[in-house]
Amino acid sequence: MLRQLEYLIALSREQHFARAAEECAVSQPALSEGIRKLEKELGVPLVRRGHAFQGLTVEGQTVLKWARKLVKDHESLKQEVSHHEAGLNGTLRVGTVPAASSTVVALTNAFAREHPLVNIKVQASLHSAEIVRQIRNYELEAGLIYAQPQDVEGLRSFRLYSEEHVLLTSPQMQISQGQSSWTQALQLPLCLLDSSLRGRQVLDQALLQHGLRAKPRIECDSIVTLLAHVATGHWASIVPRQWLPPIGDLPDIVQTQLDDPKVTSEISLVMEDEEPLSLMSQALNRLIFEIFPQE
Repeated sequence: MLRQLEYLIALSREQHFARAAEECAVSQPALSEGIRKLEKELGVPLVRRGHAFQGLTVEGQTVLKWARKLVKDHESLKQEVSHHEAGLNGTLRVGTVPAASSTVVALTNAFAREHPLVNIKVQASLHSAEIVRQIRNYELEAGLIYAQPQDVEGLRSFRLYSEEHVLLTSPQMQISQGQSSWTQALQLPLCLLDSSLRGRQVLDQALLQHGLRAKPRIECDSIVTLLAHVATGHWASIVPRQWLPPIGDLPDIVQTQLDDPKVTSEISLVMEDEEPLSLMSQALNRLIFEIFPQE
C-alpha cells in the first residue's frame, strides 16, 4: 500500500497522470492501476476522472493527508534504523521567503557539514503561507518565514533575527549627509522586491505610517536580480542588511544605513511539532540553538 500512497501523493502534486508516473519512475498504466487498487482496498473513489485528471474526491483529500504522514513516518523509520550504522541520511527539505534566500545558508551549510550523508533541497522563492502549508503537509521539514503567531499554531517557531534595512547604490549615487536618508533614498531610481512579497509589504507599511511611499520602476523576487541592477550604476535598492554578509564582498556597491523611520521585521524558522520528532527534525532543532541562540 505504501507505494500506492506515493502514487496518490505524486498525482496530487503533479495534477497529471503522465507527469506523476514519470516522477514515480513507473509507466502511466502502472500508476493508474496502483491507484485503482488503493481505491478498491479502501472501498471509496479517490480520483475524479474524465478525459484527464480532474482532482481528488473528498475521500481522496482525506486519504492524501494520511498518505503524506504515513510516507513521512516511513522515511523517519528508515532513518532511525540506518542511523546507528551509517549516521543520519536522507533529504532535508527547506523553504524560504525570498528575503531569507541568502541567510538560509547559515543553516544549510552547518547542517550539511555536520551530517555529510544528508542531501538538502532548498526552495528559495516561496510565500510564508505556502511554506507553512507544505510543512503541515509533510512536504518540507522547515522554513524561514515572516511569522505571525496565528499562522504557525501547532508548529515549532524560532525567532532568528530582526531585519535592518540599508540603501544600496553605486559610488556615484550616494545620498548626502544632513538630510533624511529615507527621503533621499526614495527619490532615487529604485529596484525593489515585488509588492506581492511580504518583505516588500513590511517596507511599504512602515513607510506609509510616516507619510512616505516607495515608487520603484523595477520589481523582482530575486536578490541576485536586485544586486545586478544596482551594479549597473543606474539603480538603487533597499534591502535588509542581513542579506549581504553571506553573499560576500560587493566592491562596486555602497551600503548606507537607513534610520528614522526604523523599518524592521522578524524572520523565524518554523518546523513540525509532532512527537516523536523525526531524527532529521531533531538534528535541525539542535542546530538552530547553536547557530541562532535564543534570547
